[in-house]
Amino acid sequence: MAVTESPIQKAPPDVARVHQADGLHAIRRPECPGVVWERPVNPVLQQWVDRLPPESLPGGRRVAAIPEVAAVVTELCAEAGTPEGIGRDLLIDDVGELAEQFAAVMGLGQIQVRLDVINTNACRKFHIDAITARLICTYRGSGTEYGFAVNGIDPDSIQSVPTSSVIVLRGTRWPEQPCTGLKHRSPPIEGTGETRLVLVLDLPPGNIGAGS
Repeated sequence: MAVTESPIQKAPPDVARVHQADGLHAIRRPECPGVVWERPVNPVLQQWVDRLPPESLPGGRRVAAIPEVAAVVTELCAEAGTPEGIGRDLLIDDVGELAEQFAAVMGLGQIQVRLDVINTNACRKFHIDAITARLICTYRGSGTEYGFAVNGIDPDSIQSVPTSSVIVLRGTRWPEQPCTGLKHRSPPIEGTGETRLVLVLDLPPGNIGAGS
């Protein structure tokens, strides 16, 4: 069945900015190294995750079949002592839905799920990941920063992905693509007291997915 994509606007050059999940398929267009899906904030989920003590935020990494992603996140929440309730249910459901959407774009039956709890300057340097493609969603705290750079320098213009929105990025292993210079980093937060909760969805090790 053909996929109907949402209208796409360009922001900054060659990064698609979309407003529906179907727009993530733009990553498979030859000229598109990244897609930002600007999702509305769920106020119930946002208030809940922002109020959680940092030690109760779920973290960890698992590889799972797509229908099992929600169960994996439930397990990570249980291990962290994340309190049960509507907020936790919303987080689990949202990660499961994002996994389904990323899997549909990349042609995956399995996915690597990672939840990172960050309060330092992790990955503070702009870089391109040595992967095929990656989905990132920040549930709490400042979102991923990105921009175009050449000759190994940092981007002149830096954009920030809004909290709860999604960015999908190509990596250096994306088939048949020249280097676009689109780099990203975690925002520097060390010393601010901020704690971020970041979801990262990757292809399982050894899987290059559908590519382009």
